[in-house]
Amino acid sequence: MAATPAPQTPIGIDFGGTGIKGAPVDLEVGDFAAERVRVRTPHPSTPAVVAEVFRELLSAFPDLTGPVGVTVPGIVRHGVVGSAANIDPAWVGTDADALFTEATGREVHVVNDADAAGLAEVRYGAARGRGGLVIVTTLGTGIGSALVHDGRLVPNSELGHLELDGHVAEKHAANSAREREDLSMKEWAGRLTAYYRHLERLFSPDLFVVGGGISKRADEFLPLLGLDTEIVPATLLNKAGVVGAALHAVGG
Repeated sequence: MAATPAPQTPIGIDFGGTGIKGAPVDLEVGDFAAERVRVRTPHPSTPAVVAEVFRELLSAFPDLTGPVGVTVPGIVRHGVVGSAANIDPAWVGTDADALFTEATGREVHVVNDADAAGLAEVRYGAARGRGGLVIVTTLGTGIGSALVHDGRLVPNSELGHLELDGHVAEKHAANSAREREDLSMKEWAGRLTAYYRHLERLFSPDLFVVGGGISKRADEFLPLLGLDTEIVPATLLNKAGVVGAALHAVGG
């Protein structure tokens, strides 16, 4: 990490249901340019309350004036939040770009959390240097997704919500389903194979990248998947949201 980030260094903020993390990001290397700040997500996590938390978080970096990127666990269209997974329902319909820009006095740009992770993995992580269509999926409570074609994001794909064999895919194949039903890795891999084969039929991708906390155990389940497409674990792990948000802030 650089000891003194340049004034125009962008800041990424990863806003989740339990925690809010923020840091300046060195976009040359895709890593934090100063120590990360983390606070608990307030309850209720209404837009006005969270905007005040962001204002306080940014005060930890008083010398930085660059743009700010923020992830949101929901659909984001032109800065407006369209869904609210694990955050207050008051977010639906909120122009988060305008709200945060006014509250902080900074240029703020909002992006879906899985899309941010996808941008980071394509620019700096497991899909760096790969062309064509890359599908980044995060296996956790649900299944987040990002579609990136030749480095350009196709936002709000929400591929965890596809229907598969009569189920919403993420209810049947997310890591939470493995834990809830006490599935062995082999049993879970069968469900994942069906899910990723479905994505293969729909999109014919060049590469799958698998993120989420369970990706640290990728060697236990990825070799069990019977796919035609190369599939690899994500590498940025819990930095991906912050790094991707900062990248989005500068139009990356």
